[in-house]
Amino acid sequence: MRVYDIIKKKRDGYPLTSEEINYIVKNYTDGKIPDYQISALLMAIYFNKMNKRETIDLTRAMINSGDRVDLSQIKGIKVDKHSTGGVGDTTTIVLGPLIAACGVPFVKMSGRGLGHTGGTLDKLESISGFRTELTIEEIVNISNKINITISSQTANITPADKKLYSLRDVTATVENISLIASSIMSKKLAIGSDAIILDVKVGSGAFMKNIDEAIKLAEEMVSIGLGYGRETVALVTNMEEPLGKAVGNALEVREAIEILRGDKYSDLYELSLQLGSRLLVLAKRVENEKEGRLVLEKVIESNKAFDKLVELVQYQGGDIRQIENPELLPKARYIIEVVSDKEGYVKSLDAEEVGRCALMLGAGRDTMDSAIDYSAGIVLNKKIDDRVEIGEPLAYIHSNDKDKGEKVRGILKNLYQIGDKNKEPKKLIYGLITKEGIKLY
Repeated sequence: MRVYDIIKKKRDGYPLTSEEINYIVKNYTDGKIPDYQISALLMAIYFNKMNKRETIDLTRAMINSGDRVDLSQIKGIKVDKHSTGGVGDTTTIVLGPLIAACGVPFVKMSGRGLGHTGGTLDKLESISGFRTELTIEEIVNISNKINITISSQTANITPADKKLYSLRDVTATVENISLIASSIMSKKLAIGSDAIILDVKVGSGAFMKNIDEAIKLAEEMVSIGLGYGRETVALVTNMEEPLGKAVGNALEVREAIEILRGDKYSDLYELSLQLGSRLLVLAKRVENEKEGRLVLEKVIESNKAFDKLVELVQYQGGDIRQIENPELLPKARYIIEVVSDKEGYVKSLDAEEVGRCALMLGAGRDTMDSAIDYSAGIVLNKKIDDRVEIGEPLAYIHSNDKDKGEKVRGILKNLYQIGDKNKEPKKLIYGLITKEGIKLY
């Protein structure tokens, strides 16, 4: 088998066999195929695409390139959730305790933030002492005791994907549905959960900017999950503005605590229940989403979901006093108001630019080596479709650097587009993708 022949075959528009895909992935991971040949193949795939079988084969080959996480010793139907990333996306910290409080094991391996998007591990590490690096034995033991762990990925999961993604990033071949879907799903499927819910973000703050493309990506990822024998569903959700009110690590933990203590008035609450009700169906805990929502509402009202967050923090070494009293979480030296000089309705609020403002304050990182200020960030007082009066606060900037805070205030104020009310109300969810097909909202 020659790499040249495989490149030529895909260049000419023919599908690759399972054997050819396995040969490429294994030998590239082992360093036996040079970057320039894989670059040519990636460009051929970019233009000529892959069919569903090829995409599943590529996913499987990347899974087989490294370690798998065996969760079979954890009792019950284990569920997982993946978001394609956004701004203020705190759903894991809300959803995990909610699901675990319903008696369903929620075993999640998460990532760190880079650029304008936040990372769940960074948010949890704003809690003093919280350990995100757990051994497989610890994940199994803790999950069997309290039905939840949220930890970092092991170093050798899908090494082929790490190499391929780095190359895609510098060869203009990132934006291909099959390559994106196989990259995401290989990491999810290397972890032995029984059911997966995918939150595919679309909008200014998301990787996918176009709804039709986001639906295609969601459909492809669900197809891969089902093809690999896992119960998989996806929601396509709005990231034109930040999710929830808080953008920044400790601030987002505080918001998660508020929701688990009964604050029902946010899109973060609603999305968490939408995702959670479907996860309970996948886990066979309930018959349908309506029943699932009632179960989730009850575990919030009874305080069981909040108690589960306390248990999670306790078992992973964190200071539970900061959960029981969020005033003890890291706090910034300055809180700066962003005040409106217009009246009307918020027409738009660019999520990516809000994320960049939080990055400027130190809440995110430009490179994986950058230090994070856990206390820094932004709390939004007004969001799209909200009524605004002159002199009313639009947002609050939390910063340990007053000059940076003042600079961000000017930028953030200009991000708020205020005028007449939008003709169409905003949507939180655009579509649901299951094995039965696509349902648009």
